[in-house]
Amino acid sequence: MPHKKIIRVITLYILLTFPFISVQGGKIPENTAVISTLSHVQIDSMLQQNASGNATITDRIAYYSRLFLGMPYSWTATGDGEWALLENQPLYNLDSTNCMVYCEHVLALSISDSWDNFFNNLQQIRYQDGIMGMRTRNHYTMADWLPENRWLLSNVSRKVGGRNTRTLTRKISHKAFFRDKGIRDLRYIKPDRTLSVDYIPLKDLNTVEDRFQNGDILALLSANKDNIFSAHMLIMIKNEKGLFIREASNSQWTTFETPWKTWLEKIQKSPHYAGLAVMRVHAKLNKPGRIILPWEIHSMK
Repeated sequence: MPHKKIIRVITLYILLTFPFISVQGGKIPENTAVISTLSHVQIDSMLQQNASGNATITDRIAYYSRLFLGMPYSWTATGDGEWALLENQPLYNLDSTNCMVYCEHVLALSISDSWDNFFNNLQQIRYQDGIMGMRTRNHYTMADWLPENRWLLSNVSRKVGGRNTRTLTRKISHKAFFRDKGIRDLRYIKPDRTLSVDYIPLKDLNTVEDRFQNGDILALLSANKDNIFSAHMLIMIKNEKGLFIREASNSQWTTFETPWKTWLEKIQKSPHYAGLAVMRVHAKLNKPGRIILPWEIHSMK
């Protein structure tokens, strides 16, 4: 058996037998994420085992987000399924990703205990009430995605930022968004609305870093656009080695991890960003062994 294939078999065995043991000792082919090497059956087994232990949702966010490192970046990683009228990319994708898709897949894995429940939870996260389609997809992070997922997360920027917290107010137009995509049938879409979002300015982030928690989902807000809030989504990891940012980005066309201070030093030099909004799994849900079943979500809203 070729050397690389032996390593892959060993890596998969460790993942499936001891789901929360580090696999840094084994390497998979370059530019291949660990999760991309797993079949649906193997992922189902991994989900079952991880859900049966005492890990919290954010423990699992840290674990599953690591399995995506090295996954190629793609603007069109997912769509509304092969039957869709417009964007007919797959409803899930474990071969390529982008910033929002990365966060959605990791969150769905982290609250699930089987492959079927992962797939259905993913649609609940990506779409209003899990109804799949272009008009019901949660396109805007702060205007659609977070409000529709308030059953799972909330904006805790004011709690993290304290007196450093600021607010951005912008007008969001679904009409303009869909017209730009060539869509003329605008029935059933959300009306134009003006929203305000709490955030922590870039210049103040180093003063509040001790308030971040493992598994926080971050939105990097644009500084100079009046029709959109979030320019990028990221995951905060906090462990014994410190703080790290995990992200899928076209800056490197892959999914990667950066020490917090290195990431912050670079981003603070950019005039394009205002700061971070911090989204956090509700404390009442983030309990050892807690999973969420797709049919429970409607009653949680």
